Amino acid sequence: MSAPRLILASASPRRRELLARLGVTPDAIAPADIDETPAKAELPRDYAKRMAREKAEAAASEDAHVLAGDTVVAAGRRILPKAEDEATARRCLELLSGRRHTVLSAIALRAPDGTIRERLSETAVKFKRLSEEEIAAYLASGEWDGKAGGYAIQGAAEGLVSWLQGSHSGVVGLPLYETRALLRSAGFRLG
Repeated sequence: MSAPRLILASASPRRRELLARLGVTPDAIAPADIDETPAKAELPRDYAKRMAREKAEAAASEDAHVLAGDTVVAAGRRILPKAEDEATARRCLELLSGRRHTVLSAIALRAPDGTIRERLSETAVKFKRLSEEEIAAYLASGEWDGKAGGYAIQGAAEGLVSWLQGSHSGVVGLPLYETRALLRSAGFRLG
């Protein structure tokens, strides 16, 4: 019996790198183009899970499993945006400075028959109190561009994190423990 095929519904190089840590190379990359606007009063956990499911459905295949994920940074019940400009990144960093926040990383694995398995990783992260110089230096790095909450933990922002409880890989964008469990349950051989 041949190994199942896998489509990764993400263009993120970080998700591909993390998947490779499990010994898995996707057979295809098919980024899902969906509306990522949170529903009115939608809570961060529900939003993350819905986004992962919708991305898996958008890249659906009749002959392959589809793995999709979504990472959400939340301050309380507030979903922080993906920073598309420096002003948004600055607002996120100022809000997160010295505070604990939650990073929710949802993954969904859609089987060829349409069934979906999903998991959610929840990680508590606390930034040190950031000075204006630290914020300005991070903004100058450009690492914030397109990142949920205005930062990428796999870069210079990791030096601003005073503690983390949960999944580091989940904060990067693909929680490996949860991903491994989903793939194994679907019959994938992992490295």
